[in-house]
Amino acid sequence: MPNFDAARALQSSQAIWDQEILPSLYEYIRIPNKSPAYEPRWQKEMDRAVALIEGWCRKQPIPGLSVQVVRLENRTPVIFMEIPGEGSETVLLYGHLDKQPEMTGWRAGLSPWNPVREGDKLYGRGGADDGYSTFASLAALRLIQEQKLSHARCVVLIEACEESGSTDLPAYIAHLATSIGKPSLVVCLDSGCGNYEQLWMTTSLRGMVAGNLRVDILTEGVHSGDASGIVPSSFRILRQLLSRIDDEQTGRVKIDALNVQIPPERLKQARLTAEVLGDEVWNKFPFVPGARPVVTDKIEMILNRSWRPALSITGIDGLPPLGSAGNVLRPYTACKISLRIPPRADPVAATKLVKETLEKDPPYGARVTFEAEKSSTGWDAPPLAQWLTSSVDRASRNFFGKPPMAFGEGGTIPFMGMLGEKFPEAQFLITGVLGPGSNAHGPNEFLHIPTGVRLTACVAGVMADHFAR
Repeated sequence: MPNFDAARALQSSQAIWDQEILPSLYEYIRIPNKSPAYEPRWQKEMDRAVALIEGWCRKQPIPGLSVQVVRLENRTPVIFMEIPGEGSETVLLYGHLDKQPEMTGWRAGLSPWNPVREGDKLYGRGGADDGYSTFASLAALRLIQEQKLSHARCVVLIEACEESGSTDLPAYIAHLATSIGKPSLVVCLDSGCGNYEQLWMTTSLRGMVAGNLRVDILTEGVHSGDASGIVPSSFRILRQLLSRIDDEQTGRVKIDALNVQIPPERLKQARLTAEVLGDEVWNKFPFVPGARPVVTDKIEMILNRSWRPALSITGIDGLPPLGSAGNVLRPYTACKISLRIPPRADPVAATKLVKETLEKDPPYGARVTFEAEKSSTGWDAPPLAQWLTSSVDRASRNFFGKPPMAFGEGGTIPFMGMLGEKFPEAQFLITGVLGPGSNAHGPNEFLHIPTGVRLTACVAGVMADHFAR
């Protein structure tokens, strides 16, 4: 069997990106197809994004390629593709096409729905998270076929609900179970990279518990001068309740049951990542001048963002804007909680525990409610097979010129948890283009184009090795 020609693959990947992928990504970024959690009337824009990507896929010169848009009632659609291959095994490639909302703070000249290229960076919402994944998946197959190499049967699953917690995905996994089969290799392009200089594999993902905490103390607002000192502030009660979950001085989550033992292999990976990245572990974030991270030890930073629970408040209600805030003691305060939980923590049990912790014994007899919106399981990768270890090393050296790295990510990809349970024998290549400064979900999100080009070639090399092993 002929060897995979890395130089030829990289040249071809560059051409496909320049001539076909980037023009389509420009059009994709222009579509405000926000995920259903952020846009109740999501269907029109989501259908536009689906049609754009479906049309691109149908034009691909891949023999036997089957493309279908699957729509279950009252659910977001998925794009499902099958590519025939040789042998009895299956490779599953995964991505998503829904987007986070706009977010404020885009710098002058940039906006979420207007693609702008500056050098190696393509700015705009969703290009890196995760619009490129469909294009890169089929481009990788083209690179293999151009060299007349063999690959296993492949299926590509692109969902439209990932940013909402993949709530529709289990139904599609069940609906498509026969078509998906039993993959021996799963490739996910929705993750991150520690830098843009080598191939990064994600070895774990945190889960999440998200919901709305509300404190009601009055039936209507009253004069603050009249009531303060008698009526407790709903905001102060909210502060007390949040302190039940995390230490406001350190950020440590106080609920012991939400912590897990960190595996020795993941501790080793954290040490290696800290050595390679150095100060980039923390200075990639846009701190204001003089600000500093939670801890100073870089290994602890990595473990904090990948293997320890952490609470964030991502929204608040009941507070008027500063310009219209009068001397009123408000009747209620509500906030949106996003609690990241470790890879091996049970999200159902965690949700129940958070609700009980927040609602029990409410201060001053206030009405306290926590309404869970979604929970997602984390994921911890199985041990890498020797063929995949060798293949990833070869791909990283061929296309980046450096050895690969492995680390845990702090975000959540619900699909990985689902697949990890359903296919415990599968091997996983979880990677992506979300590196320093790319700022997924925030303002000024960008896709680092050279990394996308090289990553496409890496995926092709790994899939070729998967068949040849």
